[in-house]
Amino acid sequence: MKEDVYKTLLGPSPEILFKDRKSKFYGYAFPISDEGEVKSIIESLQKKHHTANHVCYAWQLGEKHITYRANDDGEPNNSAGMPIYGQIQSFGVTNVLVAVARIFGGTKLGVGGLIQAYREAAQMALEGASIIEKTIESHFTILFNYPEMDKVMRVVKRRGITIVSQKMELKCELTISVRESEAEQTNQLFEEMQHIDIKKSD
Repeated sequence: MKEDVYKTLLGPSPEILFKDRKSKFYGYAFPISDEGEVKSIIESLQKKHHTANHVCYAWQLGEKHITYRANDDGEPNNSAGMPIYGQIQSFGVTNVLVAVARIFGGTKLGVGGLIQAYREAAQMALEGASIIEKTIESHFTILFNYPEMDKVMRVVKRRGITIVSQKMELKCELTISVRESEAEQTNQLFEEMQHIDIKKSD
């Protein structure tokens, strides 16, 4: 697999239900782009399953620099969040939140039983999700004067470069997006052209 490719979810997974000794485990997987989205998703699941004793979850963000968190929400330490996170790792997906709401059925499952149930529910949620591949993009801003426009646009077209935004006035500014593996080559290409400045943008 190329280094500038990562896997994530196309959209939220359908709700799944895993049962163990009358306890119900509702599993969900969501694509997320930042940590701020987690709280509102978890709160909406807590509302939806207002009889749930626990809504445990794990998330992972980032393509190269990974951040993650696992939350047991009152279950015994590492019996819920980490087994869920283990499934995120095993499916190799990122920018994702997996949550499992548990409604207690009256029989204690023990730590081993909980680990297995949360793992199973997380696995089922991810199996139900559409997993897609995306490429890591690098963004550049190209600055040039209007007369250089044709020259710049020819290169953009020939190389199939994505234009993110453009300002076409006397001074022109073009923000482009390329695959990370082609970033250096693209940068060099424009740097070699006269009267054109290129800089990496976030």
